[in-house]
Amino acid sequence: MRREVPLHRSLLLRLLALAVLIAVGSIAATAWLAVRTTTGAIRQEQGQALADDARIYDTLIGYAATHPSWAGVDTALRPLAEQVGRRITLTTESGTPLADSAPQAGPLPTKPSATIDALAVDTTLTLGSPGVVDAARIDPRAAGPYLLPPDERRTLLDRADQAVLCLRVRPRIAAVVREEPTGRPRIETPGADLSDNPVCAEPRADLATPTATERKGLAQLNALVNTCLARRKLAPVSVDLDWTWKTQPAPTRSSRADVTEADQDHSQAVNACLGTSRREQLLPYVAPAATLFVSDPGGRPTTTFDLSRVNQARIVAVAGLVLLVTVGVTVLAGVRLTRPLHALTGAAQRMRDGDGAARVRVTGRDEIARLAEAFNDMSERRERLEQLRRAMVSDIAHELRTPVTTIRGWLEAAEDGIAPLDRRLVSSLLEEATLLQHVIADLQDLAEAEAGALRLHPETVYLADLLGQVAEAYRVQADLAGVTLSVLLDADPQVYADPVRLRQVVGNLVANAVRHTPAGGRVTISAGAAGGKVTIAVADTGSGISAEHLPRVFDRFWRAEKSRSRQTGGSGLGLAIVRKLVEAHQGTVQAQSTPEKGSTFTVHLPTHPR
Repeated sequence: MRREVPLHRSLLLRLLALAVLIAVGSIAATAWLAVRTTTGAIRQEQGQALADDARIYDTLIGYAATHPSWAGVDTALRPLAEQVGRRITLTTESGTPLADSAPQAGPLPTKPSATIDALAVDTTLTLGSPGVVDAARIDPRAAGPYLLPPDERRTLLDRADQAVLCLRVRPRIAAVVREEPTGRPRIETPGADLSDNPVCAEPRADLATPTATERKGLAQLNALVNTCLARRKLAPVSVDLDWTWKTQPAPTRSSRADVTEADQDHSQAVNACLGTSRREQLLPYVAPAATLFVSDPGGRPTTTFDLSRVNQARIVAVAGLVLLVTVGVTVLAGVRLTRPLHALTGAAQRMRDGDGAARVRVTGRDEIARLAEAFNDMSERRERLEQLRRAMVSDIAHELRTPVTTIRGWLEAAEDGIAPLDRRLVSSLLEEATLLQHVIADLQDLAEAEAGALRLHPETVYLADLLGQVAEAYRVQADLAGVTLSVLLDADPQVYADPVRLRQVVGNLVANAVRHTPAGGRVTISAGAAGGKVTIAVADTGSGISAEHLPRVFDRFWRAEKSRSRQTGGSGLGLAIVRKLVEAHQGTVQAQSTPEKGSTFTVHLPTHPR
């Protein structure tokens, strides 16, 4: 009786639940991804805007530090505005326009973006590495009176090359030369601190010596600094190229950690005078302070992400539509999926009840169709195997019935005194018992071979000896049948096989050939080796086998002529045993035959089976 599947275990219901779960998950994931993507895009846009602002600021600060006025700034401002896609405007601190990348874009924003002053840099907008802008907030590109002429640059570059060569040769330090904004070369030694290292001290000291231009600038700066200190009634100092200073005569660096409170006040005053004096010295060499405005070139307001009630309603509506479509598609797919499964279940139940012809209709080429094809193939093979089983049982009963009936008949006749129990009757009974034992032994060998339980004892076998032994064993049978039995060997092939089972294979083929060859015929055994394989062939000039019967010669209990008896046709298991024994040796056997001309059975064996 067919049992219905419970609703909670129904494939359709599970598919529907899975589809709903997937739909809900996909909707949630899509919404989460949309929010994350939008947020990420906003953050990326903000980050890009900050990077563009810093780039604009750095470019204009660099221009101000290297030019005494803003004349010609358009050549740097307009390409920069095109690259960043922004409107860039410079005005004086009083609001007079200096340069504008898009003057037709309308009025400027009410709030400026920054102040461009090379002598008062906003460190939060600089693109340089930390420490590029010193404590005085003066852009390092403002060289002013310290800008070296070409001849002094060449002289310092030669000294730098000598120092680098010394460092690379003697202590093997990877030193490189960098050029400062003033044109002075500077030696960098990545991974090596040479501040307190005396190595190559002489060429490094030559490089550190100020040039005439630098001495002139330092003299002017020291005069300005000491004038400032004199107004504060403080001791004069001496300023170096790296903007450090020392009092006269005792050195007191601003970096000392153990200074007294008075020394600390003195250091702060010196640093203040140094910063003011540097700005005063550089003022004629840099552009005046300007106001920077950065805005959208079209005057459009900045867009913001707004998840309003309308947008929320749209998201809910789209999510509901996606869920509805998913459920509908899943129901259709589930119905189409479960219909053939129900058909397969019904066919399997009919097969269980004994209907060997149970089949299902195959439609399409999907996985269910492949399952249906596999089921039909299994059902067909099961029906064919059942037919073979019934035929085999019938054949075995027929093969065993004859000798058992004969033995019983003669024994009953002897018991009733009808037939004398003489030597002739005993010999006849022994012959019938031998035939019965032969059939049983063949069945046992065939069963072991088909079950894979056949044990082999392989060794190196010389086919010349083995085929000669088989020929001698069947010589008497061949002579009695009037058949010529011969062995043809061009060499002595070798094979790694079980000699007993291989002799059984060749013996069965020879016995079958002698049995089906009329008097005056010939049976030839031949062997050869080529390509890592050994070939053994048994050819006869017998009656042959028709083409329609040839594919069945290796079936058990099969005979081309059903009228043949066991005495003339054997047990009907010889060739079936041959095939199984050859397959156990990882080989193959095939038959070729021409009616009324003879047959040839060929065995192919690997020389060294795995």
